[in-house]
Amino acid sequence: MEALDRVVKPKTKRAKRFLEKREPKLTENTKNAILIKGGNANLTVTETLKDIYALKKPFAVLYKKKNITRPFEDQTSLEFFSKKSDCSLFLFGSHNKKRPNNLIIGRMFDYHVLDMIELGVEKFVSLKDIKNSKCPEGTKPMLIFAGDAFDLNEEYRRLKSLLIDFFRGPTVPTIRLAGLEYVLHFTAMDGKIYMRSYKVLLKKSGCKIPRIELEEMGPSLDLVMRRTHLASEDLYKLSLKQPKALKPKKKNISHDVFGTSYGRIHMQKQDLSKLQTRKMKGLKKRPAAKMTEEEEGISPKKSKSV
Repeated sequence: MEALDRVVKPKTKRAKRFLEKREPKLTENTKNAILIKGGNANLTVTETLKDIYALKKPFAVLYKKKNITRPFEDQTSLEFFSKKSDCSLFLFGSHNKKRPNNLIIGRMFDYHVLDMIELGVEKFVSLKDIKNSKCPEGTKPMLIFAGDAFDLNEEYRRLKSLLIDFFRGPTVPTIRLAGLEYVLHFTAMDGKIYMRSYKVLLKKSGCKIPRIELEEMGPSLDLVMRRTHLASEDLYKLSLKQPKALKPKKKNISHDVFGTSYGRIHMQKQDLSKLQTRKMKGLKKRPAAKMTEEEEGISPKKSKSV
């Protein structure tokens, strides 16, 4: 019990800054990813991890050494690496006779595996095989998802959420047209997921809006879904919960049984004497003395002598 109650305080300023970075925040940092190579990874899996690392940089950590682990049987090593590298996303690559060219993509919640999906690589074309110009490191991609399965199937819907988390990059307040440089396109069709990467080329069109062309940049992957480990609905909702400080405050709002919203507005008491009315001679204010003479029937003008 004494060991559990003991709190280790940082002894240096560097250690203090390190712990402060890992403290809970109202606005999350950009999610980092770890890319881990299994104990029996082949050349295809190794090249795939390198290319995805090139797309994800600088928000990624690539482990070059082989790690003998099976995420679907034992998740402790993944959780250890996640806490050590401060990464909430992971991509694990392995290869064996039963599941060749295997990728496991997943995410963490409180340094525990939330959900993960196993994908098999059926076809792979690397970045270096496509002889076109590449985008600079750290470029934020545009994500496009095509196929009804991403909206109708629960496993594909969760995979879409995973891919968005993995590749979305930092949150930006404004967008520059020239900064929209490359596209990641995911297509779900006939039980397969096709991942393609394109560079956006802005050509002259003779008007303000440029003509847009797409040039394949790589990598190119044909994937098939294998095993899944999805979080329960309650745990998934808990992971999406936002702190109260970020929620907009709404006061004096009520709802009836039909769902109609009613708002109450508090206003100051209005002084009607200061109310601006239409300007007319009849409404023009007159001196008090003139008013009393008119009431008595005496004309204010002097009568002329005969």
